[in-house]
Amino acid sequence: MTDMPRPAAPIDFYFDFSSPYGYLAAEKIDELAARYGRSVLWHPILLGVTFKATGLVPLTVIPLKGAYSVHDIERSARYLGLPYTHPSGFPLPTQHAARAFLWLNDRKPALARAFGLAVYRAYFVDDVNISDLGTVLNIAAGLGVDRDTLSGVLAGSEIKTRLAAEVDLAMARGVFGSPFIFVDGEAFWGVDRLPQVERWLAEGGF
Repeated sequence: MTDMPRPAAPIDFYFDFSSPYGYLAAEKIDELAARYGRSVLWHPILLGVTFKATGLVPLTVIPLKGAYSVHDIERSARYLGLPYTHPSGFPLPTQHAARAFLWLNDRKPALARAFGLAVYRAYFVDDVNISDLGTVLNIAAGLGVDRDTLSGVLAGSEIKTRLAAEVDLAMARGVFGSPFIFVDGEAFWGVDRLPQVERWLAEGGF
């Protein structure tokens, strides 16, 4: 009997909902992976925690670099054919959205991705304040999630502890930014690395 080929390992995609480059990557990563027979595991993180460890700050608040970064984000969105409106409040805390995503992802990954993309689009296309708990609940409810159930989950300590542990695990793996992508153990940081990710998938490394 011939052994069946083992399925290719999934791609790990780490993201923060306050990351504009994370938004751009989120819109592209599943389609890219599917072209090469790969699945994607989505992992929410909190950049604020990684910033404390690295001493970094959001690009947009750095003198000189800040103005360029906003221009680059907008240009990158045009390059990728994606809508983008720089939020009037930036950056924002995103723990409510990250916890909701994590809880949904444990149950229905496809629904979690739909929620994740809806949150990203609300923030980076419609300029909605996604740090607001009510907004997060509304987005989830719009996808059929029971609002009261999710509200109760987000008010509890279990999901807060779970997200903190997930962020610690990500950092232990070397994750320090968003988007952060692992393909066969190889790390890629930034949406501008998607062409390298694709070449790695096509050629099996370089």
